[in-house]
Amino acid sequence: MDRTFCIESPETEQHLLCALLERHHATPQRIICKSKTRSTNDDVMQLHEQGIQSALVISHQQSHGRGQHQREWLSPQGNIFLSALFSLERPVDGRLALECGLNILHTATLEKLDNLQIKWANDLYSPQGKWGGILVEPLNAHQVIVGIGINVVPFEQSKDIQQATTCLTELGLTHSDRIQFLAEIYLALQQAVQWFNFGSQNLAQRFNAVAAFKDQWVNIQRQHQTDLVGYFQGIQDDGAMLIRQDADATNTVCYDGRLMIP
Repeated sequence: MDRTFCIESPETEQHLLCALLERHHATPQRIICKSKTRSTNDDVMQLHEQGIQSALVISHQQSHGRGQHQREWLSPQGNIFLSALFSLERPVDGRLALECGLNILHTATLEKLDNLQIKWANDLYSPQGKWGGILVEPLNAHQVIVGIGINVVPFEQSKDIQQATTCLTELGLTHSDRIQFLAEIYLALQQAVQWFNFGSQNLAQRFNAVAAFKDQWVNIQRQHQTDLVGYFQGIQDDGAMLIRQDADATNTVCYDGRLMIP
Protein backbone atom coordinates (compact mmCIF):
# COMPACT_ATOMS: atom_id res chain seq x y z
CA MET A 1 0.00 0.00 0.00
CA ASP A 2 1.38 3.42 -1.00
CA ARG A 3 0.97 5.87 1.87
CA THR A 4 2.93 8.70 0.23
CA PHE A 5 2.24 11.79 2.36
CA CYS A 6 -0.98 10.09 3.48
CA ILE A 7 -2.31 10.81 6.96
CA GLU A 8 -4.22 7.88 8.41
CA SER A 9 -6.72 8.16 11.22
CA PRO A 10 -4.99 8.40 14.61
CA GLU A 11 -6.21 4.90 15.49
CA THR A 12 -4.83 3.37 12.30
CA GLU A 13 -1.60 5.33 12.61
CA GLN A 14 -1.12 4.11 16.17
CA HIS A 15 -1.75 0.48 15.19
CA LEU A 16 0.66 0.57 12.23
CA LEU A 17 3.35 2.39 14.18
CA CYS A 18 3.15 -0.05 17.09
CA ALA A 19 3.58 -2.95 14.68
CA LEU A 20 6.64 -1.37 13.07
CA LEU A 21 8.35 -0.58 16.37
CA GLU A 22 7.60 -4.05 17.74
CA ARG A 23 9.60 -5.52 14.85
CA HIS A 24 12.58 -3.53 16.08
CA HIS A 25 11.92 -4.41 19.74
CA ALA A 26 11.72 -0.66 20.34
CA THR A 27 8.16 -0.06 21.55
CA PRO A 28 7.87 2.53 24.33
CA GLN A 29 5.61 1.97 27.31
CA ARG A 30 2.94 4.21 25.79
CA ILE A 31 2.23 5.32 22.19
CA ILE A 32 -0.50 7.87 21.54
CA CYS A 33 -1.50 9.27 18.14
CA LYS A 34 -3.86 12.26 17.92
CA SER A 35 -5.52 14.32 15.24
CA LYS A 36 -4.92 17.57 17.16
CA THR A 37 -3.40 18.58 20.48
CA ARG A 38 -2.14 21.65 22.26
CA SER A 39 1.46 20.41 22.43
CA THR A 40 2.91 16.92 22.15
CA ASN A 41 5.57 17.90 24.70
CA ASP A 42 2.81 18.81 27.15
CA ASP A 43 1.11 15.46 26.48
CA VAL A 44 4.30 13.59 27.26
CA MET A 45 4.76 15.67 30.40
CA GLN A 46 1.35 14.47 31.60
CA LEU A 47 2.32 10.84 30.97
CA HIS A 48 5.52 11.35 32.94
CA GLU A 49 3.50 12.75 35.84
CA GLN A 50 1.41 9.57 35.73
CA GLY A 51 4.52 7.45 36.23
CA ILE A 52 5.15 6.44 32.60
CA GLN A 53 8.86 5.88 31.94
CA SER A 54 8.93 5.87 28.12
CA ALA A 55 6.40 7.34 25.71
CA LEU A 56 5.81 8.58 22.16
CA VAL A 57 3.07 11.08 21.30
CA ILE A 58 2.30 12.10 17.71
CA SER A 59 -0.24 14.61 16.48
CA HIS A 60 -1.42 15.70 13.03
CA GLN A 61 -1.68 19.29 14.31
CA GLN A 62 -0.67 21.37 17.35
CA SER A 63 -2.37 24.51 18.54
CA HIS A 64 0.45 25.68 20.84
CA GLY A 65 3.63 24.09 19.52
CA ARG A 66 6.84 25.70 20.73
CA GLY A 67 10.49 25.80 19.83
CA GLN A 68 13.65 26.90 21.57
CA HIS A 69 13.33 29.86 23.99
CA GLN A 70 9.52 29.35 23.97
CA ARG A 71 9.17 30.62 20.38
CA GLU A 72 6.01 29.51 18.59
CA TRP A 73 6.31 26.50 16.27
CA LEU A 74 3.81 26.66 13.39
CA SER A 75 1.97 23.36 13.24
CA PRO A 76 -0.19 22.92 10.11
CA GLN A 77 -1.53 19.52 9.12
CA GLY A 78 0.63 17.42 6.81
CA ASN A 79 3.84 17.92 8.74
CA ILE A 80 5.33 15.90 11.61
CA PHE A 81 4.96 16.75 15.27
CA LEU A 82 6.08 14.23 17.87
CA SER A 83 7.53 14.06 21.35
CA ALA A 84 9.20 11.21 23.18
CA LEU A 85 10.16 10.52 26.78
CA PHE A 86 13.60 9.02 27.46
CA SER A 87 15.71 8.10 30.46
CA LEU A 88 19.46 8.80 30.33
CA GLU A 89 22.38 7.06 31.99
CA ARG A 90 24.34 10.32 32.35
CA PRO A 91 23.19 13.86 33.21
CA VAL A 92 21.69 15.66 30.24
CA ASP A 93 23.63 18.42 28.50
CA GLY A 94 23.59 20.20 25.15
CA ARG A 95 25.16 17.32 23.25
CA LEU A 96 21.89 15.37 23.30
CA ALA A 97 20.12 17.76 20.90
CA LEU A 98 23.10 17.52 18.52
CA GLU A 99 22.98 13.72 18.66
CA CYS A 100 19.26 13.77 17.91
CA GLY A 101 19.82 15.90 14.83
CA LEU A 102 22.71 13.79 13.57
CA ASN A 103 20.77 10.56 13.91
CA ILE A 104 17.65 11.98 12.24
CA LEU A 105 19.76 12.94 9.21
CA HIS A 106 20.72 9.27 8.85
CA THR A 107 17.17 7.91 8.65
CA ALA A 108 16.45 5.94 5.47
CA THR A 109 13.89 8.51 4.32
CA LEU A 110 16.29 11.45 4.58
CA GLU A 111 19.45 9.77 3.31
CA LYS A 112 17.98 10.15 -0.19
CA LEU A 113 18.32 13.94 0.04
CA ASP A 114 21.43 16.04 -0.53
CA ASN A 115 22.83 18.92 1.54
CA LEU A 116 20.88 18.34 4.74
CA GLN A 117 22.54 20.17 7.62
CA ILE A 118 22.22 20.97 11.32
CA LYS A 119 22.29 24.56 12.51
CA TRP A 120 23.66 24.74 16.04
CA ALA A 121 22.12 23.88 18.34
CA ASN A 122 18.79 22.39 17.40
CA ASP A 123 17.68 23.33 13.88
CA LEU A 124 17.38 20.82 11.06
CA TYR A 125 18.66 22.88 8.18
CA SER A 126 19.67 23.11 4.50
CA PRO A 127 21.10 25.81 2.23
CA GLN A 128 17.47 26.68 1.42
CA GLY A 129 16.59 27.20 5.09
CA LYS A 130 15.20 25.46 8.14
CA TRP A 131 13.04 22.37 7.62
CA GLY A 132 12.75 21.10 11.17
CA GLY A 133 13.61 21.59 14.79
CA ILE A 134 14.45 19.76 17.99
CA LEU A 135 13.43 20.76 21.50
CA VAL A 136 14.99 18.94 24.46
CA GLU A 137 13.16 19.66 27.72
CA PRO A 138 14.84 18.13 30.79
CA LEU A 139 12.51 16.83 33.48
CA ASN A 140 15.45 16.14 35.75
CA ALA A 141 19.12 15.29 35.24
CA HIS A 142 18.33 11.86 33.80
CA GLN A 143 14.93 12.20 32.10
CA VAL A 144 14.07 14.32 29.06
CA ILE A 145 11.29 15.02 26.62
CA VAL A 146 12.52 15.34 23.05
CA GLY A 147 10.15 17.20 20.73
CA ILE A 148 10.54 17.03 16.95
CA GLY A 149 8.85 19.21 14.34
CA ILE A 150 9.52 18.55 10.65
CA ASN A 151 8.15 20.45 7.67
CA VAL A 152 7.26 17.75 5.14
CA VAL A 153 4.96 19.79 2.87
CA PRO A 154 4.77 23.52 2.12
CA PHE A 155 2.79 25.79 4.45
CA GLU A 156 1.88 29.44 4.71
CA GLN A 157 4.71 31.17 6.53
CA SER A 158 4.21 33.70 9.29
CA LYS A 159 5.62 37.20 8.84
CA ASP A 160 7.19 36.78 12.29
CA ILE A 161 9.58 34.04 11.12
CA GLN A 162 13.09 35.50 11.25
CA GLN A 163 14.94 32.95 9.10
CA ALA A 164 14.53 31.17 5.80
CA THR A 165 12.34 28.06 5.96
CA THR A 166 11.66 25.21 3.60
CA CYS A 167 10.20 21.70 3.63
CA LEU A 168 11.27 18.21 2.60
CA THR A 169 9.22 18.14 -0.59
CA GLU A 170 10.91 21.37 -1.71
CA LEU A 171 14.26 19.70 -0.93
CA GLY A 172 13.47 16.80 -3.26
CA LEU A 173 11.53 14.25 -1.19
CA THR A 174 9.07 12.75 -3.67
CA HIS A 175 7.97 9.58 -1.86
CA SER A 176 7.49 9.25 1.87
CA ASP A 177 5.63 6.64 3.86
CA ARG A 178 4.54 8.69 6.86
CA ILE A 179 4.26 5.72 9.24
CA GLN A 180 7.68 4.41 8.23
CA PHE A 181 9.21 7.86 8.65
CA LEU A 182 7.69 8.26 12.11
CA ALA A 183 9.18 4.91 13.13
CA GLU A 184 12.55 5.91 11.70
CA ILE A 185 12.54 9.16 13.69
CA TYR A 186 11.75 7.41 16.96
CA LEU A 187 14.45 4.80 16.35
CA ALA A 188 16.88 7.62 15.49
CA LEU A 189 16.10 9.30 18.81
CA GLN A 190 16.71 6.04 20.66
CA GLN A 191 20.05 5.74 18.91
CA ALA A 192 20.88 9.36 19.78
CA VAL A 193 20.31 8.53 23.45
CA GLN A 194 22.71 5.60 23.11
CA TRP A 195 25.38 7.80 21.52
CA PHE A 196 24.91 10.32 24.32
CA ASN A 197 25.07 7.65 27.03
CA PHE A 198 28.42 6.48 25.65
CA GLY A 199 29.91 9.95 25.76
CA SER A 200 29.12 11.25 22.25
CA GLN A 201 32.34 9.90 20.79
CA ASN A 202 33.81 11.99 17.93
CA LEU A 203 30.92 14.43 18.16
CA ALA A 204 32.85 17.36 16.70
CA GLN A 205 33.94 15.38 13.65
CA ARG A 206 30.44 14.07 13.01
CA PHE A 207 28.70 17.40 13.55
CA ASN A 208 31.17 19.58 11.67
CA ALA A 209 30.69 17.47 8.54
CA VAL A 210 27.07 18.70 8.31
CA ALA A 211 27.24 22.02 10.21
CA ALA A 212 25.30 24.87 8.65
CA PHE A 213 27.26 28.15 8.21
CA LYS A 214 30.63 26.56 8.99
CA ASP A 215 33.49 28.94 8.15
CA GLN A 216 31.02 31.79 7.64
CA TRP A 217 30.76 35.10 9.50
CA VAL A 218 28.00 34.75 12.11
CA ASN A 219 26.39 36.60 14.97
CA ILE A 220 25.77 34.71 18.23
CA GLN A 221 22.86 36.39 19.97
CA ARG A 222 23.14 35.91 23.75
CA GLN A 223 20.49 36.78 26.31
CA HIS A 224 22.66 37.95 29.18
CA GLN A 225 25.91 38.84 27.44
CA THR A 226 27.08 40.97 24.53
CA ASP A 227 26.51 39.36 21.14
CA LEU A 228 29.52 37.55 19.75
CA VAL A 229 30.50 37.91 16.08
CA GLY A 230 33.11 36.02 14.12
CA TYR A 231 33.74 33.03 11.88
CA PHE A 232 31.93 29.88 12.95
CA GLN A 233 34.58 27.15 13.15
CA GLY A 234 32.21 24.33 14.09
CA ILE A 235 32.08 22.75 17.54
CA GLN A 236 34.38 21.00 19.94
CA ASP A 237 33.61 17.56 21.34
CA ASP A 238 31.62 18.86 24.32
CA GLY A 239 29.21 20.56 21.91
CA ALA A 240 30.37 24.15 22.39
CA MET A 241 30.68 26.48 19.38
CA LEU A 242 34.08 27.75 18.29
CA ILE A 243 34.09 31.35 17.04
CA ARG A 244 37.17 33.03 15.53
CA GLN A 245 36.86 36.79 15.70
CA ASP A 246 39.74 37.65 13.39
CA ALA A 247 42.34 35.83 11.33
CA ASP A 248 45.00 35.82 14.04
CA ALA A 249 42.81 35.21 17.07
CA THR A 250 42.34 31.96 18.91
CA ASN A 251 38.87 30.48 18.94
CA THR A 252 36.36 31.75 21.49
CA VAL A 253 34.37 28.94 23.09
CA CYS A 254 30.62 29.59 23.33
CA TYR A 255 28.12 27.31 25.07
CA ASP A 256 24.90 29.23 24.55
CA GLY A 257 23.23 31.71 22.25
CA ARG A 258 21.44 31.76 18.93
CA LEU A 259 23.55 31.40 15.80
CA MET A 260 22.45 33.89 13.14
CA ILE A 261 23.79 35.22 9.86
CA PRO A 262 24.26 39.03 10.11
